[in-house]
Amino acid sequence: MSVERVTENVSGLRWFTSSYSGSGGGNCVEVAAGLNAVYVRDSKVVGGGPVLRVGRGEWAAFMALTVE
Repeated sequence: MSVERVTENVSGLRWFTSSYSGSGGGNCVEVAAGLNAVYVRDSKVVGGGPVLRVGRGEWAAFMALTVE
């Protein structure tokens, strides 16, 4: 799987909090779908923080593993 840290502007993306993230401020992962990639970030990091870009095919393979 190829994952890289994003250097492009991702402010226009629509972010969604993972359904596995707790409402009590626990492990909060957010994802956003772009045209050619899925973006992942930690919502607990104030002011942004690192964003990872994962190819759509690689994300689909990852998601297939998580629902088994």
